[in-house]
Amino acid sequence: MKIALIAHDKKKNEIIELAKEHKDFLANHELFATGTTGTLIMGETGLTITRMKSGPLGGDQQIGSMIADGLLDLVIFLRDPLTSQPHEPDVSALLRLCDVQSIPLATNTKSAEIMFAAFENGAI
Repeated sequence: MKIALIAHDKKKNEIIELAKEHKDFLANHELFATGTTGTLIMGETGLTITRMKSGPLGGDQQIGSMIADGLLDLVIFLRDPLTSQPHEPDVSALLRLCDVQSIPLATNTKSAEIMFAAFENGAI
């Protein structure tokens, strides 16, 4: 399975902790991430991650292209809904593509944990 991991700045620590808690699950899949998020997760977990550009520099669009091309199976995008993002149109487009392509999308840690459990149990 191919999984994208993305997190806004104020959610970086949460995605690192999520990756640590689910390292065994994630290690069995092909991982992709936006630049900074991928670097931080790799540094803390040792997981192998294909890194895209930083989100504001086009990484969100690169992940969106993968979604549009049917190359991802799950997207974990820990968004910060309380902070204005300069690349908000890119974020909205990525979320819309997940809906159009029926790609499971988790935008907070609890929904990500549910997604991981569902995939592990074969429910998805």
